[in-house]
Amino acid sequence: MATSQFEQFLNEATIPDPDTDCPLQADCLYGLYVSWCFLQGFDPKPDEAFRAAMRRNGIDVQDSRLRMNGPAAADYILASYPSAA
Repeated sequence: MATSQFEQFLNEATIPDPDTDCPLQADCLYGLYVSWCFLQGFDPKPDEAFRAAMRRNGIDVQDSRLRMNGPAAADYILASYPSAA
């Protein structure tokens, strides 16, 4: 079975962190996805499709228990806080 774009995103841009006190929430998780898509050359799916895909993958977007990882994390942080660059 082929890996979906959303599964690929989760594998490449997030790390499970069940003990975190500050998991990625919906807006940050979607922003990270948009950054990941930009770096991969994909058009991001709408937020509604993203949330549905996260549910299908067992991710609660309000309490994901995930943290950022990889180049998409750096891109997202720099895009969110341009003064940090």
